[in-house]
Amino acid sequence: MFVVTINQRDSRDVGDLVPELLREFRFIDTVVPFQRSVGDELQGVVGSAGVAVDVALKAIRYRRWHVGIGVGEVHSPLPERITDAEGYGLVYSRRAVNRAQKTGERIPLAVEGPDSEVSAEAEAVLRLLGQIVYTRTDAEWNVLDLMTPGARGQQKLIAQELGITTQAVSKAVIRSHWMEEWATRPAAARLLDLVYGPAALPPASLAY
Repeated sequence: MFVVTINQRDSRDVGDLVPELLREFRFIDTVVPFQRSVGDELQGVVGSAGVAVDVALKAIRYRRWHVGIGVGEVHSPLPERITDAEGYGLVYSRRAVNRAQKTGERIPLAVEGPDSEVSAEAEAVLRLLGQIVYTRTDAEWNVLDLMTPGARGQQKLIAQELGITTQAVSKAVIRSHWMEEWATRPAAARLLDLVYGPAALPPASLAY
């Protein structure tokens, strides 16, 4: 499973934004729903690498969050409350978010799991995707929020909706690297799937 821990970067300056991000995640397909875990932090468990990628990039978009993805077991029976969950997936996620807090000017995202080499590869790809998402302008998001991956003929409809030209929509899509993002997401998800590795057990040194 994939445990995603997200904590706020600047709550003293802008206040508590956890409820706002939870609203963004209300339609996410989860195993254990995203909830406030402690303070200005939220945490949830998803069963799909693709969903983990989506969650991470949603958080990175708002430029106010550290994101840690942990790949590993969550003990059954799965609880309703994330604070009652146990397993190495949560330990890896905690390690990841702690590292994400120390990234400085780089994209604040980290991945941890049993296979450290593949974790580093997944993290590198996700940070590149995060850089694309992080640097988009509000005008670009106005267009992209109306886009549906794989749909044809939508740029003209979006132009009509926003009252701009089709050329302006096309330029926003190209400038924002939207198509490249969606072409790369499956690669990031595939790497996350491989992080678990062939080993059923994490290193003996890993402790809660």
